[in-house]
Amino acid sequence: MIYLYAFLVGGGICTIGQLLINYTRLTPARILIVFLLAGVLLTALGVYEKIVDFAGAGATVPISGFGYTLAKGAMDGADVSVLEALLNGVKAASAGITAAVVFAFIFALIFNSKTKNL
Repeated sequence: MIYLYAFLVGGGICTIGQLLINYTRLTPARILIVFLLAGVLLTALGVYEKIVDFAGAGATVPISGFGYTLAKGAMDGADVSVLEALLNGVKAASAGITAAVVFAFIFALIFNSKTKNL
């Protein structure tokens, strides 16, 4: 059942993203920021942890899960000091940040990207 829950939650997040692309004038970069901040906000409110417990990778793989990881690391570090809050957020998400930079570089070398016409 965990696979079904992960599929439904992850698919729901992606469906919301696709609806934003199709029916708004938001650029993909702005949609990414909306999802990232939604993950941070829902983590701060204590909601996203319950979604992660329910759906597992269906909630942690999308970009909102990246916001969740940043916020959770920062909140864990805030118990120690302000500096730890700043560092733990980046430390918790360091693997995702590294993968994003490396893959973006590789795909930039392979493909010719274009911007969305408004």
